[in-house]
Amino acid sequence: MNIGIIGAGAMARAIAFHAIRVGHDVMLSNTRGVSSLSGISKSLNCQVGTPSDAAKFGDIVIAAVPLYAISNLPEDELKGKIVVDPLNYFPHRDGDIFELKKGLITTSELLARALPDAIVVKGFNSITVDDLVKDSRTLNALDRRAIPIASDDPEAKQKVAEFVQQLGFDVVDAGILKDSWRFERFRPVYCVALKKDILKQRLLATTRDTWVPDGYWLFNRMV
Repeated sequence: MNIGIIGAGAMARAIAFHAIRVGHDVMLSNTRGVSSLSGISKSLNCQVGTPSDAAKFGDIVIAAVPLYAISNLPEDELKGKIVVDPLNYFPHRDGDIFELKKGLITTSELLARALPDAIVVKGFNSITVDDLVKDSRTLNALDRRAIPIASDDPEAKQKVAEFVQQLGFDVVDAGILKDSWRFERFRPVYCVALKKDILKQRLLATTRDTWVPDGYWLFNRMV
C-alpha cells in the first residue's frame, strides 16, 4: 500500500519508519522543497515530494501537520482520500479556537470541515512519538499496546485499523468523529499505554467531565 505523509516532523518519520519496516511504500513531504528532505529520504529509504505529491501518492494519507496548518492542506488532491488525523489542539501554538476550547467540536471534525471531500479517520494522536517508535510489538505479544481510532466511514476506519495493526499495535474502535473527544488531550487515555480491553473500558468510562492534568501519561503506563 502507498502511504502519503504530509509533514516530515518526528511523528511523520515515526509512522514512516514502521510503515516501511512492514513493507509499505512511503512518501514524506513538506512545503520547503524536496531538497530539504534528501537526508530523510536516504535514512528511511522513502520517497519525498510536495504535500500535493504525497496526497496523490497515498492510498492512506497522514496529515502530520500542526493544527494551525490544516487550511494549507491540498484539498483538491485529498478528495476521496482516507486522511488520518493525528492532530491535537495546543492553544499556545494553534491560537484561540473557540469551538475547540468550549468542546463544541473535535479536532477531527474541524479537519473534516476543512477537507469536506476527504474521508477523515482520527488516529495516532493519543500516543507520543517516542512511544510510537518503541512500543510496537508482534501480534499476540502480552504487552501489545492499543491505539484508539474514530471515523464516520466504517470502511475507511477498517482500512486504517488494519494499517495500525500492521505497525505493531492493537486497535480500539472509539466511534465516530464527534466521539473522538474521549481520546483528545486532557482525557484519561491520552498518550497512556494501555492494552486493548482496558483502553475500551476507560474510553467508555470517560465523560465530558472527566479530565486529567497535562503530563498524566508520564506516570501511568501499561495496564
